[in-house]
Amino acid sequence: MNIPLLQCRALDAIIGANSLFPYIAQMPKSLLGNLTAEQFLSDYWQKKPLLIRQAVSQFDWHPELADLISLAGQDDVESRLIENKHGKWTCESGPFRPSRFKRLLPADWTVLVQNVNHHVRFAAELLYRFDFIPHVRLDDLMVSYAPAGGGVGPHFDSYDVFLLQVGGKKRWRISAQTDLRLVEDAPLKVLKHFEAEQEWVLEHGDMLYLPPKYAHEGVALEAGQTWSIGFRAPGAQEMGGAFLDFLRDRLQLDGLYADPDLQMPVDPARVPEDFVARIRTMLEGIRWSDTDVREFVGHYFSEPKAHVFYDSPEEEDSESAFARKLAKQGVQLDMKSVMIFDDAQFYMNGETLGADLAASVYLRQLANERRLPPAVYPAVLVAALYPCYQYGYLHLG
Repeated sequence: MNIPLLQCRALDAIIGANSLFPYIAQMPKSLLGNLTAEQFLSDYWQKKPLLIRQAVSQFDWHPELADLISLAGQDDVESRLIENKHGKWTCESGPFRPSRFKRLLPADWTVLVQNVNHHVRFAAELLYRFDFIPHVRLDDLMVSYAPAGGGVGPHFDSYDVFLLQVGGKKRWRISAQTDLRLVEDAPLKVLKHFEAEQEWVLEHGDMLYLPPKYAHEGVALEAGQTWSIGFRAPGAQEMGGAFLDFLRDRLQLDGLYADPDLQMPVDPARVPEDFVARIRTMLEGIRWSDTDVREFVGHYFSEPKAHVFYDSPEEEDSESAFARKLAKQGVQLDMKSVMIFDDAQFYMNGETLGADLAASVYLRQLANERRLPPAVYPAVLVAALYPCYQYGYLHLG
């Protein structure tokens, strides 16, 4: 199997840091070379890999190792340090002190920083350039740095991923193998047997798409970074447990257990069959509807991760002052905020956003573009956005 090699159109220049996403209307929507988003989804998404040369040519943020070490030292940033010493893998979780990196060998290590899109505006902008996939499936943009020789071993991801090379060069080898057994007792998922079928060297701006469970191994030929754009793909067990937790807060089962026809038991410790039958009848009252599933999806897929916190305004404006500033400055979602909607509701950061129908057109624009331009908006929209402003979910300007 061969992966087509595509020459990607260069991106237009990305605007400065004072404004979030106004370039969406002007910039080409595709990061996919000469493929349209529809062609990619039809021919490649969850089907086969795609290599794209020069997918991104303009970077407003190109971090050095020191920048990533600084991020990895923060309490609200998930980070890992992976080493391979004498063929044995180790994995440490951050936050890390800068001195930890001074003890590393010249090669055979990688530092990974999750959710960089929560902390760096350009990373957030880039992540949402992948909006040919619904926002509900977007997860995060992870940055990994490795010196020459560094990597995390042959492995597979259970989700779709785009691997963007930023600086340096990295050799990627991939395989459609079905043998996905892992090295036992390793602190990370490393394939026990890996047989490469194809390989390429990716340079700055090149990008590789891989479907779920596609085996791959990246080894840095020169010090550089991989920016991984990952997508949410929760397992059925995880979803089932979360949905039952969601239902528990909404269940209303009437009645108490009763057995007026109780007979004296032969074996007091035996569970009577009619007891089980009565319990089964009581539990049959557990029901859910399409509305329950929709609400669960809205809450669950917009809920922030446990380490995410929001900063309320230091000097909070009144609602009327907020309305005046909204008209002059516009508003943008916080980089950590997730806003999605369905036909009935809007959801932001795990909560239902109460809003009048007259506000829905503006809320859809905010969810899709992650900003609203300066304008005089109806009072119902101001009323819906003001609590979000108070919580730090969105910001003026």
